[in-house]
Amino acid sequence: MRAIAGLWRWRRNPLCRATDLAEAWAALAGLLLILSVAPLAGVLVGGVAQDALQQSVRAQHESRHRVTASVVRLLDRSPVVADPEGAAGGDPRSRVLADWTAPDGTRHEGPLLVGLDDPGAGDRFAIWTDKQGRAVARPLDPETATAHAVLAGFGTAATTALLVEAGRRIALWRMVRRRYARWEQEWERAGPDWGRTGAGS
Repeated sequence: MRAIAGLWRWRRNPLCRATDLAEAWAALAGLLLILSVAPLAGVLVGGVAQDALQQSVRAQHESRHRVTASVVRLLDRSPVVADPEGAAGGDPRSRVLADWTAPDGTRHEGPLLVGLDDPGAGDRFAIWTDKQGRAVARPLDPETATAHAVLAGFGTAATTALLVEAGRRIALWRMVRRRYARWEQEWERAGPDWGRTGAGS
């Protein structure tokens, strides 16, 4: 609004220099770009990210299967913190040797991290595996994917706005440098006669 008001105030002012108008137009153009291009870029990037992430969610849910595993024996008594971003929220886990049946019917055995308080032989817990029965991470859920897409959109909009503002400031800096250069040239021409009686008469 200040840019628009400045343009309106300066449009017929006899003291208005061409550089003043150029600076006001640059401010107005920057404002319009920030209000139009930045949100558009955010929406486009957020939409693309949402499509890609939701496709990844579907692919993970198709390729990963939830099965039940049984504790064979405890491998490590000291709890470790794993998966700080997962649903467990960084709960302490214990390392156990477990066995489970894969979706294809084959039996598997291997070390796993479990969130049981005091795991013992025969305790059962759920894990995620691929089609071959290898233990894999829990698949991404749609809500988390949407949150990541929204963050990508906001990040893109903010980055675009910062780039537009940086471009405006660089353009303004170049205008000011050209103005100072012209002033220097004028002073150099007027300098030899400055202060002399009758100079320029």
